[in-house]
Amino acid sequence: MKRMAAWIAAMASGAAAQTVPPKWNEPFPPHRVVGNVYYVGTSFLACFLITTREGNILVNSGLEQSVPLIRASIEKLGFRFEDTKILLESHAHIDHVAGHALVKKLTGAQVFAMAGDAEVIAAGGAGDFQYEQQWHWAPCRVDRILQDGETVTLGDTVLTAHLTPGHTRGCTAWSLNELENGKSLRVVIVGSARANPGYRLVDNSKYPQIAEDFKRTFRVLQSLDCDVFLGAHGWYYGMEAKFARIGRSAENPFIDPGGYREFVAVSERAFLQELSIQQGRVGVDSKKHSSE
Repeated sequence: MKRMAAWIAAMASGAAAQTVPPKWNEPFPPHRVVGNVYYVGTSFLACFLITTREGNILVNSGLEQSVPLIRASIEKLGFRFEDTKILLESHAHIDHVAGHALVKKLTGAQVFAMAGDAEVIAAGGAGDFQYEQQWHWAPCRVDRILQDGETVTLGDTVLTAHLTPGHTRGCTAWSLNELENGKSLRVVIVGSARANPGYRLVDNSKYPQIAEDFKRTFRVLQSLDCDVFLGAHGWYYGMEAKFARIGRSAENPFIDPGGYREFVAVSERAFLQELSIQQGRVGVDSKKHSSE
């Protein structure tokens, strides 16, 4: 909860001076999550390496200054950073894609992103409905613009891109199958399901359909089968507590379908509460103006 509070405070400020809390970029032990999925992010910014026989896929690049930490984590696990063939994103905010240009430069990876986010990544933050004036990063060319339901394949690994808009226009949840002790498990990496502080859910001229997009997101997330719940921030899925349980029993602590369902339900309740507050505020303002 402390990490979430720090995140909310930073998002509310908009990182106005292009500064972020130091804790965002603190190292965290890299580790295997399930099958060929590994955690290689910082203590706060989740990045995942998915290894295949034809090279590797990296989901999220963090901040630009996160890239050396990500590289070190990948190499500590025994893989080569240069074998990164595809770079994906959860959503186009500075804390998840600012390192894209550097990763692409160092590895030659192809960058894939959902329509709605691809344009923001390519423009270095320009065009974002909420943070265009506050957040900027090195522009990164996007090699393939994805649509909802498209798949990304490398080797024998297939990821499906699920459009979950609202947090950003192209926010993406990724799903894939991984083997654990001969059993196929469904992995879901949630992009986000949260309306950040300052988001206008009603009468948003820059994003008129934001509320309906969030509602769509919850329908999509509720429809996905999930055994292994992951997300763009470790606190989404209780990463630190689960990491501490690794090796304590034969069970993989990251297998948590109940945690996924709870996260989606809690996020939806928070969204609906905020939407109701904003709708009530607009209703009061409308009555006030009509009586003047």
